[in-house]
Amino acid sequence: MACRLCEVACLVEHSRSRDLMKAYKREKPRAVARIRVEELGPLSFAMSCRHCEEPSCVRACLTGALSKDPETGIVSIDAEKCMGCWTCILFCPHGSIVPDVERGVAAKCDFCPHLETPACIAICPNRALLLAEEKTHA
Repeated sequence: MACRLCEVACLVEHSRSRDLMKAYKREKPRAVARIRVEELGPLSFAMSCRHCEEPSCVRACLTGALSKDPETGIVSIDAEKCMGCWTCILFCPHGSIVPDVERGVAAKCDFCPHLETPACIAICPNRALLLAEEKTHA
C-alpha cells in the first residue's frame, strides 16, 4: 500500500539516537534509509539489497569496502574503507545501494544485525516484507 513505514523504520534504526523525531529533525548528518518504496500507479514494492549469490557490487568495489559473509550470505559495507566513489551503485543490478552523500559513503541493507527481525520487516503492517532464506542447489 506504499505506506513507506519500512523507509521510516530503516532510517530511524540507522540513526544515532534511534528516536523518530530526533532522527528526522535534529540529527546532522541525517541517517539514510536503506530500503526504498517504488510506485507506479496502483502498484508498489519495496526495494532493498538482495544479497546476491555473486554480488557485482563486491566485485566492483575499488577499495574492498564491500564484502559477502561466506556463512550468512550477507553483503555488507565497511564505511571506514568506503571512499564514496559510487562504483558499487553503478554495478548493483537492483538499485539497492544508496549514496549517503552527507557522510560520503555508500549505504545498503545490513539486515539490522543487532535486531532479531530487521526493522523494515517488523514494522510492515500488511506483512508485505518477508525475510526468506535462499535455497541452494546441490
